[in-house]
Amino acid sequence: MDVGLIGIGIGLAAGLAAIGGGIGVALVIANTLQGVTRQPELRSSLQTIMFIGVPLVEALPIFAIVLSFLLLGQM
Repeated sequence: MDVGLIGIGIGLAAGLAAIGGGIGVALVIANTLQGVTRQPELRSSLQTIMFIGVPLVEALPIFAIVLSFLLLGQM
């Protein structure tokens, strides 16, 4: 396999995963804060849901980083 294409794949996978993960986590936290400001009495339940949602959003970037390391091993 061409080494240059593998390098481009590694860079795209890691970079786009980081961008997507950052945007996803920002949206989860922003919507949680918006919900808390609207209904402060639901703070604890919304916070629990946020703590479950953030790792789910971060799972895809972690898989992309693992894939990047696997591609790096092919070089």
